[in-house]
Amino acid sequence: MKLALYLPNFRTEVTIKELEDLTDLAEELDFDSVWTLDRIVVPEASDREELQYTFGMMDNLPHALPVQARGQWFQGYPLLPWLAARTSKVRIGQSIIDTPFRAPGVLAAELATIDHLSGGRLNVGLGAGWMPEEFAAASAADIFPKRHKHVRETIEVLQGVWGNDLFEYHGEFADFDRCGFGAKPLQQPRPPIFMSGLKDPLRSAKRITKYDLDGWIGIQDSPEGLAKWLTAIDEQFEEIGSPKRSKDLEICSMIWTVITEEETDQSTAGGVASNLLVGTEKQLTDRLKAYKEAGLTMPLIWPPFTDVPVSKTLDDLKRIKNDILPKVEAA
Repeated sequence: MKLALYLPNFRTEVTIKELEDLTDLAEELDFDSVWTLDRIVVPEASDREELQYTFGMMDNLPHALPVQARGQWFQGYPLLPWLAARTSKVRIGQSIIDTPFRAPGVLAAELATIDHLSGGRLNVGLGAGWMPEEFAAASAADIFPKRHKHVRETIEVLQGVWGNDLFEYHGEFADFDRCGFGAKPLQQPRPPIFMSGLKDPLRSAKRITKYDLDGWIGIQDSPEGLAKWLTAIDEQFEEIGSPKRSKDLEICSMIWTVITEEETDQSTAGGVASNLLVGTEKQLTDRLKAYKEAGLTMPLIWPPFTDVPVSKTLDDLKRIKNDILPKVEAA
């Protein structure tokens, strides 16, 4: 099992110094990767729990974000070149890039540059977004009903730009004649592409197969839910005659993580739980063993939005890497 850090750039209060300390430690501990979070805005309606959808469109969560509208968070995408310059070993990525907020051709060229800046350490996470209010703020309100199509077109543009000296594309969201886009990514044939979790196993299986994607990223998945999902997607791979299987993919999930001194109720009854990787060292060890058995290959260790200082997370990361992971790997 690999370890990844989900950098808490999206918090009501966070400093660059804290992001530096977390990144430096992930590099020192030989984590596989460091990922940033994509959030353009927090609508004021969120403070009143009046968003159109629940957080992440997940069941049993409030119609609100866990960060205040007046919060001082940092944008995740500009942090990627910063991470490229600050690190030398860990891979870097954004989980996930909401494609409707970016022009596909521009994104393809920018990501190729970032791959060079990082020495070929870029992972590309792609998804559709979920918050209509954010689409409006990004001048993309008209795309919201067709956001999944935008993701598909973006993948096609990325792969076309990266794989050809000159490339043209004629779709709904990108329409251009033959152009050169500058340097190709350093990684060949291209950087790994991860898709965000779709609720429909058939749609996921078709997308992974069609575009030969490399990984899948979920959010707050329980071991039981993950095992059920991977079984379902493997059944769909087989049904459509795909050579792909879930074992061929990097299977990730963004999971809030804290080591506690007292045992924590980790039950998942009633929907998405916030305490899946919150508990004592033994509880986290047992839970990570269950995740490994279910098929998770890389948890994205996600410091909670509030109540856990970065100094505590720094200590937790050391314990996870040095004390917990060896027991998980020995199981």
